[in-house]
Amino acid sequence: MSGHGFHVHGPHDHAVEHSAHGNDKFSGNIAVTTAILATIGALFGYQGGATQNDAAMFKNNAAIAKTEAANRWNYYQAKSNKQNLAELAMTLPNVDPEKYRADVARYKAEKDDIRKEAEKWEAQSAEWDKKSDTVLHQHHQWALATTAEQIAIALAAITLLTHRRWLHIATYVVAGAGILLGIFAWLHVDPLGALLGKLGGAAAGGH
Repeated sequence: MSGHGFHVHGPHDHAVEHSAHGNDKFSGNIAVTTAILATIGALFGYQGGATQNDAAMFKNNAAIAKTEAANRWNYYQAKSNKQNLAELAMTLPNVDPEKYRADVARYKAEKDDIRKEAEKWEAQSAEWDKKSDTVLHQHHQWALATTAEQIAIALAAITLLTHRRWLHIATYVVAGAGILLGIFAWLHVDPLGALLGKLGGAAAGGH
């Protein structure tokens, strides 16, 4: 603690401090375990923040592409209106239809080009949306992994105070689950989603 402020200790800080004043091997092992879990949790937290930023950026790109597609469709509609007017003028009495036939052909060609551009922007928007959803799901996996490591650190701190062996085991179980979730996130694997998909497919097949 400094002379001009204060510092809030976390479970890891308490574990290290307690171990420093103790001589038993059990406390030392818990302190080392807590330090390792804190490092792993920090890495998971960094990955979670990075994927969240990527998801937001991809969603913004999708919105930009969607706006561009809407602009192209508005332009397409304006050309359609001009084409309709030209076609209507061709049917009026005392009007040379050849005068407007070239305009109709030109508007049709321009509409085709504009439609292709609009569809291209719509496809890009859908692709960015899909990327955003994928990365956002990965962010949730990193967040779960980080939370598991935080819980494991809290359990380690309680274990240090109580010396309960079952809490010691629970610490490793929760920490292992968090690490497994982190590995799944890193490999872009979603075992829960795959399991739910299989169950949903089996339920649909049963009906």
